[in-house]
Amino acid sequence: MIASASSNELAKYVEFLKEENKILRSRVPGQIHTKPDERSRLIKLGKALGQAIEELITLVAPSTFYRWCREGDSGKKKPNPKGGQRKSREIREFVIEIAKTTGFGYTRIIGELRKVGIKGISRQTVRNILKEEGIVPGPDRTSDCWDNFVKRHAETLWAVDFFSVKTVTARGLKDMYLLAFLCLSSREVIVSSSTEHPNSAWVVEQTKEFLDQTITREHKPSIVMHDRDTKFTKEFTAALKAKDVRTNVLPVASPNLNGRCERFIQTIKYECLFKFILFGKRHLDHVVSEFADYYNKKRAHMERDHLPPIRKRAPKAVRKLSRNKIEVRSYVGGLVQSFERKAA
Repeated sequence: MIASASSNELAKYVEFLKEENKILRSRVPGQIHTKPDERSRLIKLGKALGQAIEELITLVAPSTFYRWCREGDSGKKKPNPKGGQRKSREIREFVIEIAKTTGFGYTRIIGELRKVGIKGISRQTVRNILKEEGIVPGPDRTSDCWDNFVKRHAETLWAVDFFSVKTVTARGLKDMYLLAFLCLSSREVIVSSSTEHPNSAWVVEQTKEFLDQTITREHKPSIVMHDRDTKFTKEFTAALKAKDVRTNVLPVASPNLNGRCERFIQTIKYECLFKFILFGKRHLDHVVSEFADYYNKKRAHMERDHLPPIRKRAPKAVRKLSRNKIEVRSYVGGLVQSFERKAA
């Protein structure tokens, strides 16, 4: 398509790519350090553009690009003003390994080198080695983030959130409320019974039932994270604290931080609850219990390598499998089907 484009069309393509590049560049903070092979490719393509490169290049200043060209033409690298020799490959690889493994800054990396007997390496040398590899300074690597927090505590970290469903009662349509507890590691879910009045006492009661089901496990809950809903009261926190479980309150207006729990709520609504006419509390609780049991034991989950949440081991792999050894089982009143091997 581009090969057959007219000059006017090509100009429009370039304008679009320039604008797209500006947006991408604005999302990348700080400097972008290029590697030698990357600089070579940029020089090769940029030279053909002449002075137009000054309007296009955004990775570095045009003067830096021209310096690259001069150094490339001369075939010489910028001399080391101190006349120092390049460190051996083994030391350089060791510095990179320390940085990637520990996340330490330059000074602490020197400390690790000293401990194993490597001397004569300065902070600037460590900086240059990491810069050539495109590794950012220590503070940017050691600063914690939400994903790291979740990964660190995943086995004992649970999330909780409310959701509501409309049911048909003798008094008309009523909103029923439930609590969903979800394990961040296994993706196992425990859903409470429903209520029309989700007050603090009900929340505490459901939390105690959740703890009764999980507190004796090998990886028992240690943290329960939740949003700032006013129904998560000090009594809720006290009930968890009594079992040595602490709470992690999420920031205001940050539903993405509880996205895994939100995703389950979306799943149970669209795959199950929205496909039923629910008649009151007992009917709703039964349907939710059936789906939660199916979700935990039979429904494949991508984050679990396409295994159900509470299945610990994958089935033995086979090259061929006869169709008559597979059966289709129905769950949640025939709403969902699951393909499973027949019992031996």
